[in-house]
Amino acid sequence: MKFYKSLYLSSRVFYILAILSVLFLTSYWFNVLYPIAWLLLWGLVVTFLFDIVILFNTKKGIEASRLLPEKFSNSDLNAIPVRVKSNYAFTTFTEIIDEIPIQFQKRDFLKTGVIPPKSTLDFEYSLRPVKRGEYVFGHLHVYTMTKINLVKKRYSFDKSAMVKVYPSFIQMKKYDFLAIDNKLTQFGLKKIRRIGHTMEFEQIKEYVIGDDVRTINWKATAKHGNLMINQFQDEKSQPIYSIIDESRVMKMPFKELSLLDYAVNSTLAFSNIALKKNDKVGMLTFSNSVNNFLPASRKKTYINNVSETLYNVKTQFLDSDFGLLYTHVKRQINHRSLLLLYTNFEHISALKRQLPYLQALAKKHLLVVIFFENTELHQLIHQNAEDIQAIYDQTIAQQFAYDKKIMVKELQRHGIQTVLTSPEDLTVNTINKYLEIKARGLL
Repeated sequence: MKFYKSLYLSSRVFYILAILSVLFLTSYWFNVLYPIAWLLLWGLVVTFLFDIVILFNTKKGIEASRLLPEKFSNSDLNAIPVRVKSNYAFTTFTEIIDEIPIQFQKRDFLKTGVIPPKSTLDFEYSLRPVKRGEYVFGHLHVYTMTKINLVKKRYSFDKSAMVKVYPSFIQMKKYDFLAIDNKLTQFGLKKIRRIGHTMEFEQIKEYVIGDDVRTINWKATAKHGNLMINQFQDEKSQPIYSIIDESRVMKMPFKELSLLDYAVNSTLAFSNIALKKNDKVGMLTFSNSVNNFLPASRKKTYINNVSETLYNVKTQFLDSDFGLLYTHVKRQINHRSLLLLYTNFEHISALKRQLPYLQALAKKHLLVVIFFENTELHQLIHQNAEDIQAIYDQTIAQQFAYDKKIMVKELQRHGIQTVLTSPEDLTVNTINKYLEIKARGLL
């Protein structure tokens, strides 16, 4: 039974049978073709049996495995290496089909290759998940053929392998180096001019052009004969909380990811930077209830707790309760902290309903409200309007875009820091705001 399940016919067999059928049909009028057709048929049978014997004579002719990583990074390309080893004493031709998880909706995976005798074939392919969760792979199928190519033998490996998709740790590692000051100008991150002297003293160093002349250390200058300045570093161990709105407003899609997933990826990358800056990081998620809460900590390994918590964050389909958020923050966060609130407002009336709670949060803490531009509206606004309907649509789009700017002004008028950003620039703009706050000593 196992033999029949692994035996497959190649397309060449059917082409030959089709030709023989035409030959037998033609022999009805041309009798000379009849014995030739039978001779070719028996030749096909003998060759077919010979192909089966040499292909199935080796029990473990092929060994194959996919080298799955421990976890996938959401929204990033994840490489999956595959190794196929041939134990045959002759050159084999292979067709490799991997049963990719159903979330990708990809059913046309096919990799072909030629493996010399007693050799291996190595290759890799990439997958880009757009949802967190468990991804289950099916079989890794390898179909093996000889040069005759009449019969295929199927080998199956690695059934039901599972990989968990976590928030984008690849993005986190990409921004990891930003904890070093001289790298801040890369990836669009700006270096903020320091204002005042609210930082901690770090060292005395030689003056270079661009340094603040107010920090010149005259005693050290007289001693060394060169201008020397006091260098300061950002204050450490400041509590910083990422607060993620899980309500339906964060379900809006952008480039296959929801706004919630962008917020999750940004929180992980930002928390890693803050820990490298020796600050305390914590997080909170809420919708109509507070679903997750991690108190602030400065342990380097705390990023693992943040990652595990973010892994299970899901969009709720209810409205968010900002009153409940304010109550929870008041009870659980006792020290003045930096609160980064990831949410979204599509209309000015939605902001005004929540504004009293945001003002209450901003009285005790430094609140930064982070919400999203609708980039689809920008494309519509800059299109050429060719008829009345297009002009009407463009006017409505301009009004929505203008409302976003009004929201920023309204929040700033009440002393609330804001970040209005496109989803794809969320991480960069969030880290920029954090660096600005640290440099200006606002916290």
